Amino acid sequence: MRAMRRGLLAITFATAFGAADQFLGARAWFVGSWAIEVSLLSAPWLLVAFFAGWSQPTARRAVIFGFSCTLAALAGYSAMTLSPIEGALVSVHEVRGLLVGQGAYVVGGLLTGPLFGWFGYRWRTRRDWRSALAAALIVCCEPLAHAAVGTSVSFRGVWAAEVVVGLVMVLYVVAATRHHRPADGPR
Repeated sequence: MRAMRRGLLAITFATAFGAADQFLGARAWFVGSWAIEVSLLSAPWLLVAFFAGWSQPTARRAVIFGFSCTLAALAGYSAMTLSPIEGALVSVHEVRGLLVGQGAYVVGGLLTGPLFGWFGYRWRTRRDWRSALAAALIVCCEPLAHAAVGTSVSFRGVWAAEVVVGLVMVLYVVAATRHHRPADGPR
């Protein structure tokens, strides 16, 4: 029962995250251009799967929930895109355009959702530093990846915040790993 509640909470959070990402990106006219930059970041989407996996009691469930929460986030994003809040007029043409336009993200989610779900599970259950470090480094290095492919994050505050969050995550992983002693390992 407890795992089911955690699973439902994870899926609800993921759906809300996807909807909020779309909502924020569409509000640049109101809050500023930084909102578009934040909405275009990929690393937070990977953290959705990481935390979904972290919340699960078994590796199998973590992989399934990493995948499921990634799809739930994409569904929330799509639902918000086609909602009256965004001024959308839902039609077959609009739905088809959304599906075609978002196809690459769905394929990416098919691969990264289960992987990062498993990473989250490994971090929670074994304090596997490699799993958590992978997530932290992706957050930290995303601005460099954008620059490398010519889609630089132009708002300095956004890329600086992402690098700082990634570095804090790296420091946390190092500190938590140093203080964690496996039950069956040397003391």
